[in-house]
Amino acid sequence: MNGTEREPARTELSAIGQALVILGDRWVLLILQRAFLLRIRTFAGWRDALGISESVLAARLRELVDHGIFELSAYRNGRTRYEYRLTERGLQLWALLVAIQAWERDWVAPGRLPPLLHEQCGQDAKPYLGCGSCLEPMSARDTRTEPGPLATFSRIGPPRRHRRTVRSDAPADLIGYCPASMEILGDRWSTSVLAGAFLGTRRFVDFQAALGIAPSVLTDRLRRFVELRVFDARPDGSYRLTDKGLAFFEVFAFLVDWAQRELPAPQGSALSITHALCGATFQPVLLCRACGRPLQRREVRFVLPE
Repeated sequence: MNGTEREPARTELSAIGQALVILGDRWVLLILQRAFLLRIRTFAGWRDALGISESVLAARLRELVDHGIFELSAYRNGRTRYEYRLTERGLQLWALLVAIQAWERDWVAPGRLPPLLHEQCGQDAKPYLGCGSCLEPMSARDTRTEPGPLATFSRIGPPRRHRRTVRSDAPADLIGYCPASMEILGDRWSTSVLAGAFLGTRRFVDFQAALGIAPSVLTDRLRRFVELRVFDARPDGSYRLTDKGLAFFEVFAFLVDWAQRELPAPQGSALSITHALCGATFQPVLLCRACGRPLQRREVRFVLPE
């Protein structure tokens, strides 16, 4: 398949299931992070910045082009070369990536990650989740979620064609995406387990039935979530979200929002999320902690270390 062709839309999956297949990988998230923060656009740029093997990088970039997140653009540098530019679909991921780092700043690496400058007020935005209708701050506890009749996670698709790349002993990244958070984000099964918890799943057998996940894989993910203090294992055998886990709803909200806006899916497979306070269909926004205004992609930038 060449860089201009795309795989057929996997319409047997829910939009959220497709998003987990696309984004549930450590290297994919790091490639996107560098594209947004460092404006890397070339194969050599990502290879040198991430220390990733050329075969793995080529596979991930091909997938991102196939899914319409990057597009190939030719340019001249002595001879014709190609760079990868974010499409409009790819640019819409900015809020998800900012939400990931905001969660890390609060729960994983406080005081270690770069500030997000809000150019409208000139302050560190320290973004938090808000309702796009009433602009009030929100948490998972402030929402009502109703799955459509086909909105299950049991059909999120076959395993990826490559090995799991999450390593808890990986060195910390000074611009974000710490190893602990990558254990949630950089693996689609982990993200699926957490999504199931947000939808009310509590017990091993219910996670297994809802996700169609192998018992050994589920055991591993639940154990790590308890170690990371994202889940609390109760004496009755249930797993409950801790405050740290509940705070991850901010990331989940933007994942769901992007998926259901950008990806085709069968009718009846969507999640309907309502803000309980104002009764509006939930449209997540990031709000600036300094001035309270919604953040826009062109109005924010990370102040990176020299």
